[in-house]
Amino acid sequence: MTRQARPGDGDPEDETPGRGLPAAGGLSSAEVAERVARGEVNDVPARSSRSLTEIVRANVLTRFNAIIGVLFLIILVVGPIQDGLFGFVIVANTAIGIVQELRAKRTLDNLAVIGEARPTVRRDGAPVELPTSEIVLGDLIELGPGAKVVVDGEVAEADGLEVDESLLTGEADPVLKKPGDTVMSGSFVVAGGGAFTATKVGRQAYAAQLAEEASRFTLVHSELRSGISLILKYVTWMMLPTAVGLIISQLVVEGHDWREAVRRMVAGIVPMVPEGLVLLTSLAFAVGVIRLGRRQCLVQELPAIEGLARVDVVCLDKTGTLTEGRMDLTELRPLGGAREEELRAVLGALGSADPRPNASLLAIIEACPAERGWETTGTLPFSSARKYSGAALRAPAGEPDGASSGSWLLGAPDVLLPPGDPALAGVEELNARGLRVLLLARTDRALDDPRVADGARGAALVVLEQRLRPDAADTLRYFAEQRVAAKVISGDNAVSVGAVAGKLGMPGAERPVDARRLSAEPEAMAAEVERGTVFGRVTPRQKRDMVGALQTRGHTVAMTGDGVNDVLALKDADIGVAMGAGSEATRAVAQIVLLDNSFATLPSVVAEGRRVIGNIERVANLFLVKTAYSVLLAVLVICARVPYPFLPRHLTLLSTLSIGVPAFFLALAPNLERARPRFVHRVMRYSIPAGLIAGTATFTTYLLARSYYTGPGAKDAETSAATLTLFLISLWVLAIIARPYTWWRVTLVLAMALCFLIVLVTPWLQRFFALKLVGTTMPWTAAGIALVAGAVLDLVWRWITARGERPARALPRG
Repeated sequence: MTRQARPGDGDPEDETPGRGLPAAGGLSSAEVAERVARGEVNDVPARSSRSLTEIVRANVLTRFNAIIGVLFLIILVVGPIQDGLFGFVIVANTAIGIVQELRAKRTLDNLAVIGEARPTVRRDGAPVELPTSEIVLGDLIELGPGAKVVVDGEVAEADGLEVDESLLTGEADPVLKKPGDTVMSGSFVVAGGGAFTATKVGRQAYAAQLAEEASRFTLVHSELRSGISLILKYVTWMMLPTAVGLIISQLVVEGHDWREAVRRMVAGIVPMVPEGLVLLTSLAFAVGVIRLGRRQCLVQELPAIEGLARVDVVCLDKTGTLTEGRMDLTELRPLGGAREEELRAVLGALGSADPRPNASLLAIIEACPAERGWETTGTLPFSSARKYSGAALRAPAGEPDGASSGSWLLGAPDVLLPPGDPALAGVEELNARGLRVLLLARTDRALDDPRVADGARGAALVVLEQRLRPDAADTLRYFAEQRVAAKVISGDNAVSVGAVAGKLGMPGAERPVDARRLSAEPEAMAAEVERGTVFGRVTPRQKRDMVGALQTRGHTVAMTGDGVNDVLALKDADIGVAMGAGSEATRAVAQIVLLDNSFATLPSVVAEGRRVIGNIERVANLFLVKTAYSVLLAVLVICARVPYPFLPRHLTLLSTLSIGVPAFFLALAPNLERARPRFVHRVMRYSIPAGLIAGTATFTTYLLARSYYTGPGAKDAETSAATLTLFLISLWVLAIIARPYTWWRVTLVLAMALCFLIVLVTPWLQRFFALKLVGTTMPWTAAGIALVAGAVLDLVWRWITARGERPARALPRG
């Protein structure tokens, strides 16, 4: 293999980034080995999820684990061990959280390998696809439309190479690159092709530095995560003064027995901690990742699952989303007396002139194979912004007068022809049938002339048929049923796009909008985009503007796409969804990648997000009702200067049966309701009054029992009566939260009631939990108070429901 001589060749210390460009064949194996030995490798780790250390740290080193751990150590000192059961529950919960997140990490990492960008690198004179981590300094990397620039470099070859650097610089206009120009990692190719030499790899690359500063992409906002953090902050501030007051109160009341005072104090503090809420949130996300992974869906940012649950508008690109990527050439209509044989030869030459043909050109190449003798003297790569491509051709020597020689353009008829051209009448008729129509035209201008399309003369209409995805209609129907507005935003002719959408039964498809007629004023555009359903002739910048316009109207917008023209809109959308077979750039900026390229996977992603956020909101009510009644009981005990009614073992039993076990099942149940904003407000709306009712009823029972029971064993009898009231109320709250009822939800509630009954009637469990109902008067009184409190809880729920502020209620699927 030959190489270009370069300064400092053979002297590693003299080699600097940007010097010593390889020959057209790229580096040799020996040169690659030298660079690997020197550590000049693109060693930035491709992280798709948290590391093992981060997962363990996040699940173990939490503020509440620290609080519970200290209280557990205190119980180990004062005893008995059954009052320290809450410590073992925390250990089990933490272990479950770590195991589930590790499973999710393994799923994510495996999927990330499948969806990882594999740039084409020239090695030993031949192109090979390599993982980005195997690129070395000086590698020659090929570029094509949609390719992502994975490391910094210097352009070595350029054929109409246009690079979009907007993700890095904010400049929206593509930059034309020539040999010797620099390219930055994180940018992507929008038109043309070429190759560049890697001059900075690893952490020296521009995008890697931005990523380390966390400034490259905006992470998906998680209201659920932020809301839970806010709730935990509130709880922490409530716990501190309550704990101080409680321990002083119990030391005074139980002055003759400090161990009993400490046990009662711990019993008052432990239930304030919603220890399982954080666990179930991470567990629900982890299970969601695993479920979606089985459907070949890569979630690149975990909160994206939640984000898609909040989506009320889905913007769809037609090609590759509603239709399959492949097309068929069904008809060639000559214009102006041109001969079909000549036109097919020109189309074949145009196809062979493009080293990276798109789907339209592939269909043309298949129907019009290239003939020998044609030469290409210049090319104009396809661009989504201008909507046509071109080539300067020289016909074979034997052709009469070289009639086919010259500059040819292939693209959108309504862009290449002036309004009113007779050829456009036939185009409209074909578009109305859902066919894609391209115009083959001649031009007398040079291809590098910005006005090359002016005065173009139509030679033929190229009619292509797009294959509808068999699952597209069902997917659109799903979104309609879920009250999610679907909008088709395409660069194709509006009438053609409307016809395709009409075949799929999409409402509003009969009124397609030509985006060239949209208002440039943001507010007016927002109104037009909100009203419309199908939009054609949309430029990449307009796609971005339309997404932004919908967001200004308060919509949560998801954008799907597979082409380089979708990148800007994908990045700005609340949730970007890319097809696995799409360009590297789209996969890089999207939060969700559908690796199987199936649009039908999207409803599963939406359903998974709704399941996660709806169920977490549901179980948050259970945990926060407990927190509310625990704080109230502590305050009442301090004010009344009486012993705290419970030992830690009592509340561990209640929490396990009325919250812990049921919440685990409820958090993983189906849930199809679209998520709503103001998570904290809605959860507090019910949990605080419910907690106050539960705490008041329980303390009432406790005071009545203290006045009723006397003599030895009175304290255990008082605690047992109060425990019965609190359990029945907690079970009632569970029954309310579990609505609407299905067979397994009813079974769950009854099973928890049965478990508590078993504790009450089993002698060794009575001794273990220090629970024994004495007589019949107080137990029935306790049950009656619980019944009244339950009725009030139900009235509060109905009042909240009537005001439309109830906690999330699932819509069961069977």
